[in-house]
Amino acid sequence: MFTDTASAPQWLLSSWIRSCQAAGAQANEPELVSVCRDLLDRWAQPNRTYHGLKHLVDVLTHVDELAEEATDPNLVRLAAWYHGAVFSAESKLAYANAAGEDEVASAALAREQLLGLGVPEEQVEKVARMVTALVRHKAVKKDSDCSVLVDADLAVLKSDPQRYSLYTKAIRAEYAHIPAEDFVRARLRIVTRLLGRPQLFSTAAASAWDDAARQNLEWEQARLSKELRSLTDSPEATIAELTGLSSEPTAPPQS
Repeated sequence: MFTDTASAPQWLLSSWIRSCQAAGAQANEPELVSVCRDLLDRWAQPNRTYHGLKHLVDVLTHVDELAEEATDPNLVRLAAWYHGAVFSAESKLAYANAAGEDEVASAALAREQLLGLGVPEEQVEKVARMVTALVRHKAVKKDSDCSVLVDADLAVLKSDPQRYSLYTKAIRAEYAHIPAEDFVRARLRIVTRLLGRPQLFSTAAASAWDDAARQNLEWEQARLSKELRSLTDSPEATIAELTGLSSEPTAPPQS
């Protein structure tokens, strides 16, 4: 795990500069570097045990993996940089279902910084729209760039079982201040909603990840259900009863 900007891969800076310049940025290199440093500082905040620098690196890596399916991969890369640039796990936001990556505020930051770097407004708006789409973690229909970003962000779901287990522990650590029952109930709701989707990934290349992702989610659902039954002393409760969701949920998960 990258715990501070000093431990971040060196290629991040050059990748950022290339993507900005490809998008039409008119700023000089020191200005581009300054904004990159600001973004790295945001991603390196100590409260980000999962949604930190490593997550940013993973999303950018998966964008590269799916880049052939994007119309403009460099805009997708910029959207990846911004998709969780604003983040909070505060209790007040968590109980309002507004914690985690703040896609709306992150999109606003993208507009402010990219316009300041001289990126054309049309390009900036494309980036902002992709970032905002992650509120629902569901790709916009017929938008291949958005599909690539959403799939890259959800790619952790197809991890090998050991890494997936570490992912779930990192998510819990981000919300360590939330009581166990409240956290487990909310997380179970998210997992169950994901499993209710007919497909988890939108791009052709990522469709191969679906089986592994479902296996991980089913494992987590079973573990969370068992834990919640124990916490609530409801050994016979169904998942629908535990979550308050229908047996075939279709609503998107909250980030």
